[in-house]
Amino acid sequence: MKSSTAATKVLGLVTLTGTVATVWLGLWVTPPDAVQGDLVRILYLHAPVAWIAYLAFGITALASILYLWPRTRDRRWDLLAGASAEIGVVCTALTLAIGSIWGRGSWGVWWTWDARLTTTVLLLALFLGYLALRRVPGDVEVRSRRAAIAALVAAVDIPIVHMSVTWWRTLHQPPSVLKPDFLHPSIHGSMAWTLLLGFLSLTVGYAWLLIHRYRVEQMEDELEQHGLDIAIAERRAEAELVRP
Repeated sequence: MKSSTAATKVLGLVTLTGTVATVWLGLWVTPPDAVQGDLVRILYLHAPVAWIAYLAFGITALASILYLWPRTRDRRWDLLAGASAEIGVVCTALTLAIGSIWGRGSWGVWWTWDARLTTTVLLLALFLGYLALRRVPGDVEVRSRRAAIAALVAAVDIPIVHMSVTWWRTLHQPPSVLKPDFLHPSIHGSMAWTLLLGFLSLTVGYAWLLIHRYRVEQMEDELEQHGLDIAIAERRAEAELVRP
């Protein structure tokens, strides 16, 4: 337990240090973009947060597959899927909020029904529905299986969100790094290194958050099971009292 706590502290420290360095580089070291000017500085946070949303939902989908597969079915996969989805929902909401700030300066409006934005809102709604489905009362195994299927359905929208700027004509700019021709990124020099540091820092931050949220999921599951055991014991005691 002590080694686990120490590991999470290291992850938290790395996240904090990397994020502070990213902000410093993004605001005071990197130059303005030739086209976007100082608006490009928002992207050093916007793009990594969007990446964490992809990653979190991807882990949810993978954990859901492992739960549905009979050979690997384990309650822990379901708990991991739920914990990761919560982080993904928060990051998706942040992606939309930060993106709207960038859009106000770049497009002149806070919101437009652009293909990227519309599919991202749909992704957020789908995983909010997934989280709501996890809270529906019922048998744990049935509820977990139902949620896992819902997660896989929602995950179909992830590649659609990412490829929307390629498949359709949109206001949103094409990807600078996470694109099919990833060997030739559209960003270079100190700007590229700052963006990379942002990706790495928030990825470590995701791991830190996931560990803590998974522990909470485990405690909630144990509390729910304990409450169920107490309720069963009470019903048995009542049955003994009324038995002739």
